[in-house]
Amino acid sequence: MRAGVLLLVALLTPLAAAAQTPVPPVSASAPAQTPVPVYGFEVVRVYPHDPTAFTQGLVFRDGELLESTGRYPSTVRRVRLEDGVVLQRRELDEDYFGEGLTAIDDRVLTLTWKGGKGFIWDPVTLEPEGEFAYAGEGWGLTDDSTRLILSDGSSMLRFLDPETLAETGRVRVTLQGRPVSQINELEWIEGEVFANLWRSDTIVRIDPATGVVTGVIDLTELMPDRRDLDPTDAVLNGIAWDPVGRRLFVTGKNWPKLFEIRLTEPR
Repeated sequence: MRAGVLLLVALLTPLAAAAQTPVPPVSASAPAQTPVPVYGFEVVRVYPHDPTAFTQGLVFRDGELLESTGRYPSTVRRVRLEDGVVLQRRELDEDYFGEGLTAIDDRVLTLTWKGGKGFIWDPVTLEPEGEFAYAGEGWGLTDDSTRLILSDGSSMLRFLDPETLAETGRVRVTLQGRPVSQINELEWIEGEVFANLWRSDTIVRIDPATGVVTGVIDLTELMPDRRDLDPTDAVLNGIAWDPVGRRLFVTGKNWPKLFEIRLTEPR
């Protein structure tokens, strides 16, 4: 088996164990699989990030960041990229634990973890504009301009109609034929879904038509010094893409920094 595949199995095995979904053992006689590329990174620039923000969703829009946070009270906020200053902030009711966020058609939509309820916000004032319901848990949220794409912590991605907010389909995310669970924050980037894997320093690149993982981004060394952070919860989470400047931003829950990174050639 190629070294890249071994790395992927090592990365995904603890995640599957945490979700009580066993990863089948790798057999020496198993058919050869096409290696999945593993990308490294270069840091282009570092920005301040509010260390009290338990980041759940992140979007770059009109030169600013839109961010949703969890815990209580959960928030939706507009953030100035250059210095991390929170320009606008709305709190969710204490009954709701905030989750993923996306911006589509001059609306901001956010999820809640176990509330079965999503919220619609004005993208400038963050005034509440409506609510919607969905079955099960809400984790990550993104869109491809025609569909909303939702993760629920399982290996499934759900597709929702952006107008009716009704579910229109699902696809299972797999790596070399095996389900990949713990899919968390999502970002649509040039025809692919980039997804954080909860409690992992990796991002997977997913073909939305098939659910197949086409690449893995290894961010293990992005912020190696985490001595002052909670090792359980202060994990990598938050992906934002600037389609005009083609800039990729990533951060983590309660991280004091937000990073602009450039992907390097796969190994």
